[in-house]
Amino acid sequence: MTLSTPDSQTLCASAGLDAAALGELLHLVYRGPQESTPWASLLEHLRQRCGASYFTLVLRNPAQQRPGLIVNASVHGPHLPGEPSYSEHYYAICPFLDWPVGQVASADQVIGTDAWLAHDFYRQYLAPLDLRYVLVAHMRTPGGMHCALFACRGPDGEDFNEAERALVRLLLPHLQQAVDLHSTVDQLESERRLYALTIDRLLVGTAILDTQGRLMRCNDAAQRLLDSRDGLECRQERLHAFGRQDNRNLQTAIQALLQRRENVDDVEVLALSRPSGGMPLNLLLRPLALNHESHGDARQPAVAVFIRNPADSPRASRTLLRSLFQLTRTETEVAMQMMDGLTLDETADALGVSRNTVRAHLRGVFAKTGVTRQAELVKTLLNSVASLA
Repeated sequence: MTLSTPDSQTLCASAGLDAAALGELLHLVYRGPQESTPWASLLEHLRQRCGASYFTLVLRNPAQQRPGLIVNASVHGPHLPGEPSYSEHYYAICPFLDWPVGQVASADQVIGTDAWLAHDFYRQYLAPLDLRYVLVAHMRTPGGMHCALFACRGPDGEDFNEAERALVRLLLPHLQQAVDLHSTVDQLESERRLYALTIDRLLVGTAILDTQGRLMRCNDAAQRLLDSRDGLECRQERLHAFGRQDNRNLQTAIQALLQRRENVDDVEVLALSRPSGGMPLNLLLRPLALNHESHGDARQPAVAVFIRNPADSPRASRTLLRSLFQLTRTETEVAMQMMDGLTLDETADALGVSRNTVRAHLRGVFAKTGVTRQAELVKTLLNSVASLA
């Protein structure tokens, strides 16, 4: 629905909205996903405009062993005083669950005044909260989300009129699109967090640089490496290597990738010496090409830097190792020491047992993992999913 269609023009006239008022409402609709409490500003604006006791957006209906996701704007604030749990107690008797998608109407209109006042949902849930009139609208987004918008007034008010229903009908398709966008972004963010956690578990440091080569953010693994200042550090928002020549090579690599950001297949690799004398840090730099770039002061990600300390080993989950290979507790500890590169003697010292005991348990690990050599065992364990948990 756009403002150029006769239907939207009619709804605007029925709702008593001029262009400025409609623009403000649509701004709140599409800004809603960015708020800490999604659409709180829109709901409060609608509540005040309609003189309602509350406006509620149900983003996710309650389900078995899962509460609903509900945003409230009310005269009492986000939550009504003494509000009973809709998810736990009253969702099952709610008469609006099968409300037709897109229909904007009041309970009195659809159910009938007498039937509505006699309904268990009204008597047990709304009446104790001093609420009488309910306006209902359901949405189903292209992504399959089933959401609902509710407005309520107390018994001293009156049923929702045509202007108020027209206002909700006008906003409904826009709110539906915004909710679908919010759902998509939320899914992407969940995936991003999962991938970031996995990368961190593998002890791969990741740092994102902007178009000026300044550090925007990094994961925990990278932050630990930077904080150690052992080969690489961050000064004044920029990465610096320890050695003079290493630092020149690093800055040259960053600038080169900034100049050819459109080719995401370009990479630069570096080995950075460390003042501690440890194994050199390994860096891989890759450009980030964005589909849409903003202009002005907004910082844009431009280069990803992946950092590995070759001396580190990903920490596998003991529980998963035992489950994957049916290891005993002691076999699991021996396997963990092998993954850390310890010898038989060092493993025996670490576990407080004899070398022969370690050797016996190692034979059990070999048999259960299907390998015959220690190097093959380490490769098998490191490549298993146990290090991703």
